Amino acid sequence: MKVVIAEKPSVAREIAILLGATEKKEGYLTGNGYQVTWAFGHLVSLAMPEDYGVNGFQRETLPVLPNPFLLTVRKVKKDKSYVRDLGALKQLNVIDQLFKNCESIVVATDAGREGELIFRYIYEYLNCSKPFERLWISSLTEKAILNGFNNLNPGKDFDGLHQAAVGRSRADWLVGINASQALTIASGGGIYSLGRVQTPTLALICKRFLENKSYVIKQYWQIELEHRKEFTDFKSLSTIKLEGSKQADDALKSLQRHGTALVIGIETKTVNEQPPLLFDLTALQKEANIKLNLTAEETLNIAQSLYEKKFISYPRTGSKYIPEDMWGEISKLIWILEETQKFKGVVAKMKIGRLNKRIVNDLKVTDHHGLLITHKVPSALSAKEKAIYEMIAYRLLETVSPVCTKEITNLVLQVLHYDFELKGIKIIDAGWRAINGSFSDQGKDPIQDLPELKIGDEVKIKAARILENKTKPPAPYTEASLLSAMENAGNKIGNEEERKVLQGTGIGTPATRAAIIETILKLEYVKRDKKSLVPSDKGLKVYELVKDMKISNVKMTSEWELALQKIENKEADIATFQKKIEAFTITITQELLVLSIEVEKQPELICPKCKAQKLAIRDKLVKCKDENCNWVQFRNICGVKLSLVDLEALITKGKTSLLKGMVSKSGKKFDAFIVMNEVGETSFVFPDRKKKK
Repeated sequence: MKVVIAEKPSVAREIAILLGATEKKEGYLTGNGYQVTWAFGHLVSLAMPEDYGVNGFQRETLPVLPNPFLLTVRKVKKDKSYVRDLGALKQLNVIDQLFKNCESIVVATDAGREGELIFRYIYEYLNCSKPFERLWISSLTEKAILNGFNNLNPGKDFDGLHQAAVGRSRADWLVGINASQALTIASGGGIYSLGRVQTPTLALICKRFLENKSYVIKQYWQIELEHRKEFTDFKSLSTIKLEGSKQADDALKSLQRHGTALVIGIETKTVNEQPPLLFDLTALQKEANIKLNLTAEETLNIAQSLYEKKFISYPRTGSKYIPEDMWGEISKLIWILEETQKFKGVVAKMKIGRLNKRIVNDLKVTDHHGLLITHKVPSALSAKEKAIYEMIAYRLLETVSPVCTKEITNLVLQVLHYDFELKGIKIIDAGWRAINGSFSDQGKDPIQDLPELKIGDEVKIKAARILENKTKPPAPYTEASLLSAMENAGNKIGNEEERKVLQGTGIGTPATRAAIIETILKLEYVKRDKKSLVPSDKGLKVYELVKDMKISNVKMTSEWELALQKIENKEADIATFQKKIEAFTITITQELLVLSIEVEKQPELICPKCKAQKLAIRDKLVKCKDENCNWVQFRNICGVKLSLVDLEALITKGKTSLLKGMVSKSGKKFDAFIVMNEVGETSFVFPDRKKKK
């Protein structure tokens, strides 16, 4: 009997149907010589400090450096402590019995670093020694699954991937646990969290935010001219940026009196604009954030859903290419799109026999190829699923289309002693840009036809106007621009030699970046302000404390990611990597423990319900210290956090100041006071309106 273990029940069911294992049992399906079971993500994880006998946040116990690391059943928070997840324990017992009684195992967890770790931790925790093979597939279609089972890989082929996953897991534990506890102890109050990837990501956001705030905006003036020749209208812009409005006014009057502009420079070139590559996960998340305003996590969840419904290939990919042996499938996927009304007309115009092979590159395919649709025609999709599917489909059609050929003309005009520039762009062959009808990127270099001109020609000034402009500060990060910064962190390193080594190495991976962004949002270090990600006061406070420490250094984090890649490729060993992480952990823990952190003085408040016990004031809530009383007040109300001043006013005087910018469940913003009655119950009072429960 062979046991197949998948990452989640839905995938296990798909595999079981194809294998003929249709008899349902508690925690698995059986039949035709197979038993197909599943995990629920990470059933087993690295043990917590208390499992090593280290309880609470104690200065003298830090740093905690486990040797060896222990594994434990997944834990969940209950009251003030963590207890074993009974659901995880139950399923783990099922897997244990199946492993003990089988001949061999087929690993069918997701084909990536984290999927490998999920299985290996279970295998190690259960002290299993049965032989195992690896199912390595990039989509869940019937064809892909059956082909995968016909070509199972030896388990040892993925030992490098396993070691890299363990290295990442231990590094995150060592840095996260020790640094977080050290900063919390140093603060003397409140709970703080630091992490191997989350802290440099927070540093990126805070640094950009502070650059934006400290930027000195300068005004400048330019003059725009309108021209007309041979029935063609076009505009030019002064190259000089004038520093005063009077200077601009004087220049404008002189130009208007002169009336004509002289052509003094022409440069025309033909440019072949290559089509984009396929989406990897990060590129899809960026595009979806820009065009659909979806968060990175939302995009990942939607893509995962489409994958599990067999409509797209494996989404957690870091590659934008396909291998040579997949090229034959591409034309079949295009014909699949012809069956849908949305793409029927587009596909009909494509030259299927002369497709662009730019996406074919065996050397640039990592664990998985770029994102593709599958042979299954989509049905019953939600609006967001449909939008993401169409985004991936359009990208596929664009990638295999011809280059877009443009004629670009750069023109220089002169009026008196002022130079004016303009760019003319003419589409000769739309190529891939005809697929979606977008001929320039986000308004950059708009299409502008020019008349036939040569040096020495004069063109009439039809109109002239002054444009008042301001220099722009670096914009706060959006999720799209932050993902780019995380992806290209290695490219921004100052030292040229180090930059070359780390070029193309980011912080985090395509599979983890969305989770990192969500983590710093949940920690309330960062908040969303429309499309921007901006630090909170708490986030800025943490940044100021650690900005000069290695834990916030993008260079070091990129080096770690590079080391993990080398471990995966069996070019480096995990023991050396772990020693470096441990040495760093000792250093950062000592640096953090000596910090002196100014803590906002908390008011001493008595419970409004029992009128006897003092209140415990936490970051997210205020609660009575008497467990029998059980009074709790959450500090975040409709998206606005109660300050200590408002909290004190609410409990001692029964009313806060006017809280502005709260958001209702329907997404509408409103302002209101929070009031409290004699037994500690709260309600809204709206300005100039009656009290509403």
